[in-house]
Amino acid sequence: METILEAIARIRSAGYDLEMSATPEGWLQCGVCNEVVDPATAVVDETVRFEGESNPDDEAIVVAISTPHGHQGYIVAAYGADMEAGDVALLQALTAR
Repeated sequence: METILEAIARIRSAGYDLEMSATPEGWLQCGVCNEVVDPATAVVDETVRFEGESNPDDEAIVVAISTPHGHQGYIVAAYGADMEAGDVALLQALTAR
């Protein structure tokens, strides 16, 4: 079973080397140019979800994303009840399509 660190390393080796983040409003912020991107214009290329076997606090998600301005990166977020509001809004928008 792949760990979070192994998933990030694998995704980075595939060219998704920029760490991205969610704004409080649920938009995607590029880790290189700090441009804020409407999640409706981004492409989810891969999603890896981790579920805590014995502890729900261990749940996380790693998403490989391509942006319209040509950057490829990833976002790591807690998954479940501990998610930040911006992460919730971003992931909902990314997966709504």
